Amino acid sequence: MKVAETVETKPWTADATQVIQFPAGLLGFENLKQYVLMGSAEEAPFFWLQVVDEPNLAFVVVPPSAVVENYTPELSDEDVDFLGLSSPEDALVLNIVTVRGPTRATVNLKGPLVINRRTLIGKQVIPLNAAEFAVNHPLAVGE
Repeated sequence: MKVAETVETKPWTADATQVIQFPAGLLGFENLKQYVLMGSAEEAPFFWLQVVDEPNLAFVVVPPSAVVENYTPELSDEDVDFLGLSSPEDALVLNIVTVRGPTRATVNLKGPLVINRRTLIGKQVIPLNAAEFAVNHPLAVGE
């Protein structure tokens, strides 16, 4: 299944009361399973993916449409089943931003976070077409 943000895709509203479960954790943080997505209009298009059990740990994430055009990671059948996705519209796709200094940041397009909007189950996936994407896609400061 290819997942992408489309005009028909419902926008996501950050809500700190909605706990997103990542049963496998994130790469390098496999023991951390519960997150909330937080953000504000002033920080758009960026969100904070806050770890529930570690209040001092959060990841900056961004919808791929804010970074690149035509980003359509292709999920394996195993990932689709794991997430319980019935259609591409059920998926919220986010990418982790890495701040590399005061004037440099990158976005991981190779390992997107895919969240089922209905069940709030998420997984960091390696898409079948991962070779098309960069793990350190440059993000211009001020974007």
